[in-house]
Amino acid sequence: MDYQNMNQYYGGSFDTVREYESLDRYTAKTFGWMFLGLTVTFLIAVMGYVTGLLWYVFAIPQMVIILGIAELAVVLFLSARITSISVGTARALFMVYAVLNGVVFSAYFLMYDLFSLVLAFGATSLFFGTMAAIGYFAKVDLSNLRNFLVGGLVFLMVFWIASIFINLQRFELVACSVGIFIFLLFTAYDTQKIRAYHQAYCHDGQMAGKASIFAALQLYLDFINLFIYLLRAIGRRK
Repeated sequence: MDYQNMNQYYGGSFDTVREYESLDRYTAKTFGWMFLGLTVTFLIAVMGYVTGLLWYVFAIPQMVIILGIAELAVVLFLSARITSISVGTARALFMVYAVLNGVVFSAYFLMYDLFSLVLAFGATSLFFGTMAAIGYFAKVDLSNLRNFLVGGLVFLMVFWIASIFINLQRFELVACSVGIFIFLLFTAYDTQKIRAYHQAYCHDGQMAGKASIFAALQLYLDFINLFIYLLRAIGRRK
């Protein structure tokens, strides 16, 4: 039997043989899904603002809590079941999250002026692209940053929870600066993880596809959080 070479694997069906997907292509597909998610979020947010639907949505007092719980549930389910669900289900859940986040983001059009939103988006795109390139091309192992990044997330969570009960407005710029720094590092860290996913699952087409969606979700969250912290830091409220 002619196996051609080692660069072949079964891509999920017994009658189909695919060549190994290159790292560049795998990375491009992952970022493609991330950008698709961001596009869906942006379109939903704009539609909600332009049509005025957001007024009806947020007229329900508990809607913010409901949307927050729904978003958290989608992320937790996707994280916990990523090995057992299908690629199609993983993609569908990612798109559901993007839609839910779009509804939430429509409120920012009411809170900040258009120039602030455009400025924050431009800055986010520039910083995100720079850190993603560093993560992709850097020869340094960024996995050592994990504990530091988790510690930064814990600090941010504690700060924002405490701010509900205590007036910490004077320290908000400090927290935003920490958030910007943390998610800049997360961008490089999560970009480098794509390489690890590719190496781990290149022989398994189904798992590689699901890992790609999971990586896209992580990068999507990095972009969104970086945008929010930049907007809070430099944005001008209406």
